[in-house]
Parts: sequence; structure tokens; C-alpha cells
Amino acid sequence: MLTTTFGALADPTRLAIVGRLSRGAATMGELAAPHQVTLPAITKHVRVLVDAGLVNRERRGRTVVCTLRTEAISEVEQWLGDLTSYWNSTVDRLEELLREDDDGH
Repeated sequence: MLTTTFGALADPTRLAIVGRLSRGAATMGELAAPHQVTLPAITKHVRVLVDAGLVNRERRGRTVVCTLRTEAISEVEQWLGDLTSYWNSTVDRLEELLREDDDGH
């Protein structure tokens, strides 16, 4: 799942779309507005995000509204938290070893 998620987020336009959706729901037109791409191009980007499980798309009459799937973002957040914990403990242990070496132990 994370490979698909990061693959979808690797594109700057899709990353910007996720950033916009983190502030609330948006129509396809609202998502397209800040980018110099066509509405069909934005539709393709949103489809990749939907397929990756990051975004929900809902038709409301003639309008398509997109929302962020927070549970998918939570998976990324959990993975990053685990990685951060690992590196923090590794750096802490390295600092201990360096202090011991400086103290002559």
C-alpha cells in the first residue's frame, strides 16, 4: 500500500492536490485552478489518487467533489513515525557511544 501511496504522491501536481484537499473538500475546477493544466489532466491526476486510496470522488449533480481519505494519510504518518523513532534511537545510541569514547571508556 505504501508503495502505491508514495508513487501517487511522487508527482508534484498530485502532491499539491493532496495538500489542497488537506484543507477541505474541493471541486475538480478548484483543484485545477492553481495549475496550468487542463481539466482532463487534473481528472487523470485525481484518478491516480483515487486508485491509490488517497482521495474519494463524489458526484453531486453535475459537480465532482473530492475529499482526502484521512485513513490513508494516517498509514503514511504511522510509517514515518516508526522510521523517525528508529532513527532517533539510532542517533541517541551513537551519541552515547561518542560520549563514552570522549570520556575514555
